[in-house]
Amino acid sequence: MGWEFTDDRGITVRRTGRTGRPERVAAYVRAGAGLWDLGVRPVAVYGSGHDGDEPDRAKSGSLADVPYLGAGRTLDSSAIASVRPDLVVDVTYDGQQPYAVTEAAAERAGAPVLALAVGADTSLPRILARFAALAAALGGEPAGHEHELAETEGAVRSAVRSVVPVPPKVLALSAAGPGQVHLARPRAWPELRRLAELGVELIEPGEGGANWATTTWEQAVALAPDLVLADVRGNAAPAAELDSVPAWQALTAAATVRPWNPELPCSARAYAAFLGSVARTLEELAAKGA
Repeated sequence: MGWEFTDDRGITVRRTGRTGRPERVAAYVRAGAGLWDLGVRPVAVYGSGHDGDEPDRAKSGSLADVPYLGAGRTLDSSAIASVRPDLVVDVTYDGQQPYAVTEAAAERAGAPVLALAVGADTSLPRILARFAALAAALGGEPAGHEHELAETEGAVRSAVRSVVPVPPKVLALSAAGPGQVHLARPRAWPELRRLAELGVELIEPGEGGANWATTTWEQAVALAPDLVLADVRGNAAPAAELDSVPAWQALTAAATVRPWNPELPCSARAYAAFLGSVARTLEELAAKGA
């Protein structure tokens, strides 16, 4: 019996005859973490050009025991072939190219690539539905976290209503270092856009790039956020590097800071945890202002 799945680029991977569904899946770490939550264990994961020789634990999470094949230039066909994958699963931001692997490298390793969309034009419900569909096609079992996600979305709405008429302003950012900060454009990140749809007031950072506006820490302070969602991935500057920056000190003194992973696993479980954290923080802010 054959197996097939069409990805978000319109590319269909087929396995005909007796081969059946793929059993050995290698995946970009974010995609792999999502599949893990959905009942599919990857045989290996790999990073992107932002990652290093070791996996970024902010992105890999529960995949600590899964082999890591490398990232960027260190990820070649021999590394992929070493785990004998039947399939490589990646994400795509532009709907055309896999984000973290080249199809040429995967092809030389003998494995086709499926890439699911996670970019700015893709809604959070769509992302989660597509990963759930792929996991089901790969033999995964639903974990029932969709109900949990719906509950946390309701909690966000409730928390927003509790702080009306002056809702907290939320700024998402990624620290570039002591001299610069990348401020996120809410519409470019599905989870931030979802928060906005639920009533959270996300700060627009002003002119700049497509996903981020790169500016000074002083400008971040001037935006006067009540809540800062700070990038915790390994490619963001750690807080220890910012301790001597006066503007960072001013920002953290005036605002509550909570972690944000812009590359959360693509599963209802992961997003429920993130949205739940935001809801609890909004409730804390409401209690302080009462």
